[in-house]
Amino acid sequence: MELEIKRFSKNDDSFICAHCGKKVEPLGYSSRNHCPFCLWSLHVDKNPGDRAEDCRGELRPVKVLPDAKKGYIIVHKCEKCGAIRRNKAAHDAKVQPDNLSLLIKLTASEIY
Repeated sequence: MELEIKRFSKNDDSFICAHCGKKVEPLGYSSRNHCPFCLWSLHVDKNPGDRAEDCRGELRPVKVLPDAKKGYIIVHKCEKCGAIRRNKAAHDAKVQPDNLSLLIKLTASEIY
């Protein structure tokens, strides 16, 4: 059995959020994969930044998990296929930091 190696592709372009319509600026140091205003994302990556996923559904933020090393981890669920994805929050970003009050609110969420 051959192990699949996950690869990270930096893809830090600006985009218009498919959920709230706001313009999202590049993060500057990594691939921004969700909207800092509403925290929604798109199911576009198989591996971070590769844009190789065919689903293209909207990823709804369902929960936020505090992580001692990574800060906050946003758990997204795809509205189209039901896939669950985890993404590091950018609440400390210099450009358009993630909505901290929404991150905190989602730490109490039990919805999947």
